Amino acid sequence: MALHEQTRKAASQDSGKAASDDSSTAASGDSGRAASDIPTRLLVWYDLHHRDLPWRIAPRAAAGGARANPYRIWLSEVMLQQTTVEAVKSYFRAFVEKWPDVGALAAAPTEDVMKAWAGLGYYSRARNLKACADLVASQGGRFPDNETGLRELPGIGAYTAAAIAAIAFDRPAAVVDGNVERVISRLYSIETPLSEAKPEIRALVERLVPQTRPGDFAQAMMDLGATICTPKRPRCMLCPVRQDCSAILSGDPERFPVRLPKADKPLRRGAAFVAERGDGAILLRKRPDKGLLGGMTEVPTTGWTARVDGATTAEAAPFPADWRRAGEIAHVFTHFALELEVFHAQVKSDAPDGHFWSLAHDISGEALPTVMKKAIEAAIPGATKKRPR
Repeated sequence: MALHEQTRKAASQDSGKAASDDSSTAASGDSGRAASDIPTRLLVWYDLHHRDLPWRIAPRAAAGGARANPYRIWLSEVMLQQTTVEAVKSYFRAFVEKWPDVGALAAAPTEDVMKAWAGLGYYSRARNLKACADLVASQGGRFPDNETGLRELPGIGAYTAAAIAAIAFDRPAAVVDGNVERVISRLYSIETPLSEAKPEIRALVERLVPQTRPGDFAQAMMDLGATICTPKRPRCMLCPVRQDCSAILSGDPERFPVRLPKADKPLRRGAAFVAERGDGAILLRKRPDKGLLGGMTEVPTTGWTARVDGATTAEAAPFPADWRRAGEIAHVFTHFALELEVFHAQVKSDAPDGHFWSLAHDISGEALPTVMKKAIEAAIPGATKKRPR
């Protein structure tokens, strides 16, 4: 029996009689209407058009008995939080090559994990990743197979727990990311602003989740939002559930999800100090484990935060030197924008502050957040690329 025929048969057993495709009902945006055939059509579409991703088990392989690896699903979901699929692929491959299972990751030094994470952003995720690996490894190396147990692990919230439970363990969980929010908002023409509509959206997803193949259903919803029901210019004519979509009938699917006007991000200012020894070593220090960019490597900066500015002049340097202005860099965080005046100095030896240490020449493998790389590049072009001794 063909894979999509198996899906149709199983979904029919799960959900009973399919809903009527009454266009007037769809146009009304009635979120209470029966929608039992939506999962069936979505899974048939997924069987044919799913994305090939390095952490994913393809539908045909799953039908043949292959099962998702919970470690790989967990790792990918943590990486994908507020990061694009394309950006994650290379990081994921590098991580599983270095640390193929949760025990190997738990045994790795935290500094190595932070270095491997550098560039993915939101560095608290990397600290939680390591803490979670340590805990799971200490408990036998097996992840809990349900949302409740998963929520007890460091760094795993409601979304990530649902995604792991559904995709890794095929539990019927409501997995709601940004792609799914967009699909549901359009399918039911939800007029409530997205920031307030999340409970309604989750309830609608819960009604749609099938008992058969809930993991594939979760991934199908994500793929639909990523490839068809896109934020701009959705490809509605290719959508497998277009006959149920009230936003299509309204003539303006891009209007959904409804969003409140964005507030301007506050602008913070500060200074960064790039000290270079004669042998090419750059003096760096580690940021505190808690707070913004916690545990990451940095060149010394003034005391800017998301809420306050730092000093912007050479007088705020961490130690005396011939500091010369090297330019200005800008960086945008989630909740604020930052501008840093960059100063550069040549030093003859290590700085007197014991919080500093030197790194000879090659800092390309260090756990440097992007904003720090920008500061170093402004002072010493090419310094963040691998350099020969």
